[in-house]
Amino acid sequence: MLSPKRTKFRKQQRGRMRGVATKGNKIAFGEFALQAQECGWITSRQIEASRRAMTRYVKRGGQIWIRIFPDKPVTMRPAETRMGSGKGNPEFWVAVVKPGRVLFEMGGEDITEAIAKEAMRLAQYKLPIKTKFIGLEEGQKPTQVGKAPPKSSANSLDEAESAPQAETASVTTSES
Repeated sequence: MLSPKRTKFRKQQRGRMRGVATKGNKIAFGEFALQAQECGWITSRQIEASRRAMTRYVKRGGQIWIRIFPDKPVTMRPAETRMGSGKGNPEFWVAVVKPGRVLFEMGGEDITEAIAKEAMRLAQYKLPIKTKFIGLEEGQKPTQVGKAPPKSSANSLDEAESAPQAETASVTTSES
């Protein structure tokens, strides 16, 4: 199961889940994805159960990306304990999910839309929140988070920016 190797602080406050996901709301690696429709906590056990359900269905073909990580510790007090004596011990880890967040992605040559849809449906049953299946449209490419744009497009942008400056320089010389 997923959990952080180390954290700065052992215990966290519960916090609140307001708004929609602004980061991690687009398909970045695969062709198909499972997107959250409501907010909630997803435990590391639920993430692992979903991952197993998907990999079993696709028979280890293609590739699966987990786009969430359980980095929030949840504490619990022992049963039948009197009030006071501090906060409980960390029991499990959760990922805080907001609406629009992409949870899992799937892609590869072997993966068709029908296979991906069924695998994601099996994964949905393991999660405590409503989700929806999304896919890339024809001709659309993943956003590739963290990768630089191709060099050919960067050069064309530089040429387009330098051309208007050359024209304005020639206009100013002709007026004087």
